[in-house]
Amino acid sequence: MTFSIAELFAQHATDKFDLYEQHLNQQMVKVLKTIGYDRHYKRALGQYLYDQDGNEYLDLLSGFGVFAIGRNHPVVISALQETLLLELPNLVQLDVSVLSGLLAQEILKTTPENITKMFFCNSGTEAVEAAIKFARYTTKRQKIVFCEHGYHGLTLGSLSLMGEEIFREGFGPLLPGCSSVPFNDLVALEKALANKDVAAFIVEPVQGKGVNIPDDNYLPEVERLCKQYGTLFVADEVQTGLGRTGKFWAIDHWNVQPDMICMAKALSGGFIPVGGVAMTQKIMDTVYNRMDRAVVHGSTFAKNNMAMAAGLATLHVMAEEKLVENSAKIGSDIITSLNALSGKYEFLKEARGLGMMIAIEFQSPKSLTLKAAWAMLEAANKGLFCQMVTIPLFKDQRILTQVAGHGMNVVKLLPPLTLTEKDRDHIVSAFDKTIADTHQIPGSIWDLGKNLASHALKSKKSA
Repeated sequence: MTFSIAELFAQHATDKFDLYEQHLNQQMVKVLKTIGYDRHYKRALGQYLYDQDGNEYLDLLSGFGVFAIGRNHPVVISALQETLLLELPNLVQLDVSVLSGLLAQEILKTTPENITKMFFCNSGTEAVEAAIKFARYTTKRQKIVFCEHGYHGLTLGSLSLMGEEIFREGFGPLLPGCSSVPFNDLVALEKALANKDVAAFIVEPVQGKGVNIPDDNYLPEVERLCKQYGTLFVADEVQTGLGRTGKFWAIDHWNVQPDMICMAKALSGGFIPVGGVAMTQKIMDTVYNRMDRAVVHGSTFAKNNMAMAAGLATLHVMAEEKLVENSAKIGSDIITSLNALSGKYEFLKEARGLGMMIAIEFQSPKSLTLKAAWAMLEAANKGLFCQMVTIPLFKDQRILTQVAGHGMNVVKLLPPLTLTEKDRDHIVSAFDKTIADTHQIPGSIWDLGKNLASHALKSKKSA
């Protein structure tokens, strides 16, 4: 009897919600059904998803930034097929691999000149865990400082650097010696570093939760303060790296030189999980300082041939298709066009971002009728207005987006960097139409709002 994934998929394509409810996280299924996202996708290509009826959806979520080069890119598929057929020795462990050396070489061509070494792992949270350990060992200090509202992963060490309390609740006690400062606040940062007992300050150059962009002098001053007080400067580029912000690394917008850069997500091409930490020679030589410490930190599957091949192919595609440049241009167009709508709509506060990391923020309006409707949603659950935007965008405009974070009135776009001018125009038109509908009271979109508020209040009562 032959084994066929294609046959299994065909037999069970419409069983996924039942299977997930029975064997995985049933709450996730409830969420999808409640907000009307329970679609049966059959195919995906580039920036588009296709359901079983052939409907096309524009994916502005890209698997939380994983599919920067688009879904199922043929170059990456070809590289993975070729790697499988070569029957290469893989994960020999008492050996080193050619592909990991090549991928490290290509990545280090893109980093600041002080960054000359690579460590590979499987995910963004693993990259952060490695950075914590490397910082502690290098500085012989324990404390780590991070930013409020920052996001660095969900394993225990990285969770200890989580700036969103909802993710931390009930999982303590967490790693000792970790404390937060407000993002973009240099006074608070210097106060935290002044005792010269902090191993590392870790920061997203642009915060993912809310798409918060720092002042122009913030990261240069972060670099200076870290050097002054002997603290390692760690840039978490898991989401912002590899062209997401219109530069290869977000730190390139400010020409800073961190001691470590954490990366993952887009490096995988969307196929094989791969993460990494790029670092200075000093950090590498300090952590791996003797032969008996050659394996003091690692990850079993980290340098597997498939992951390394996916990474190499992804970097090739990004260069060949000029995706960093496309991210800068199309992203800027979207932000400019959406901001041009703010004069038309009271609910729309602003669009902001860098490249294709974009936030659309909403606010309480001045008109009494609109203000009362806004207050109704906020009383039920802060940030609920955004669900009233994302759901019609999905159901009526077939555009997949996300709310930027808990309790935020911010819709976030994190699309593939392959968006075209046609996609750009569709996005702007869809937001224009949807935001216009929110200003019509009564209206069908506010019927949705009342339902959302009702569900939110029921959840509060049952909590």
